[in-house]
Amino acid sequence: MLSGSDFSPVRLEDRPRFVSHYHTYPQVHSDNTFTNMICWNSYAHYRYADLKENILISSTIEGKTSFRPPIGPRDPEILADLLELCVQKGDETPLSLVDEAQRAWILSEYPDLLLYQDRNYFEYVYRTEDLATLPGKNYLSIRRHLNRFRNNCKPVLEPLDSQNHDEVTAFLIEWCEWKNCDGEPFLAHEKEALLCALSHMAELGLSGLMIRVVGKVGAISLFEPLNEETLVVHFEKGLPDCEGIYKAINAETAYYAKERFPFINRESDMGVPGLREAKKRYHPHHMVEVWYASRDDIEQVL
Repeated sequence: MLSGSDFSPVRLEDRPRFVSHYHTYPQVHSDNTFTNMICWNSYAHYRYADLKENILISSTIEGKTSFRPPIGPRDPEILADLLELCVQKGDETPLSLVDEAQRAWILSEYPDLLLYQDRNYFEYVYRTEDLATLPGKNYLSIRRHLNRFRNNCKPVLEPLDSQNHDEVTAFLIEWCEWKNCDGEPFLAHEKEALLCALSHMAELGLSGLMIRVVGKVGAISLFEPLNEETLVVHFEKGLPDCEGIYKAINAETAYYAKERFPFINRESDMGVPGLREAKKRYHPHHMVEVWYASRDDIEQVL
């Protein structure tokens, strides 16, 4: 029987195990990436169990624990054990981030289990070519803003690496002062996550770009492969010194990726209205939909 003691904290030295496993079982949602778990660990307290060729992930946020479906070969026994653990140790919604393929499998085993869409954590996936070239009428306004930025601000694009780490750290401190990270708990966690990513770029397999405006770092992006077809952008930040800089770092990241990855995952909007509108404005090719189950509904099918 699966128990909480089977789960161990996710540590940086665990990366080879996840890389190998995800090569066989590619992920579609960024929240399962090893980078996400390491960088947000102080906020979400990720743990994992490695059982019978499956990896199981849990997270605990503000004392509430939820579990992800098993990642690996379909094993009804492991699924049954996980659902039991959800009831015993999970919060009100103990099974979360169920992707479309996992949903189909779970419902084939438990057809009466109710699964609910979690729209706030749907992820936006775009055609890389669209973000790089901004074609047609749909992107006319964005093209105008981007061209104005390039004409007025004379940006310089550089790779983000150890050579400019100190400058990028100073940029992030300035960004946090502008955004009042200290007064917004989630932004404070995001600052910590981004500093972790910057400090461990090589170990995590991350790449990055930065834009200078008048010699000063004005925007950055950090990203990595999610699967063979998709690049995931984990972090994208810009200062308000020059209007249009977010559109610029978005386009430059896509241009960088377009020869290798047909799609870019720009993660979820977390239910933030302004962020949702901004992501929709770029016309996603598709969404990575996810579902969750309540403890009461799981109990009824066990």
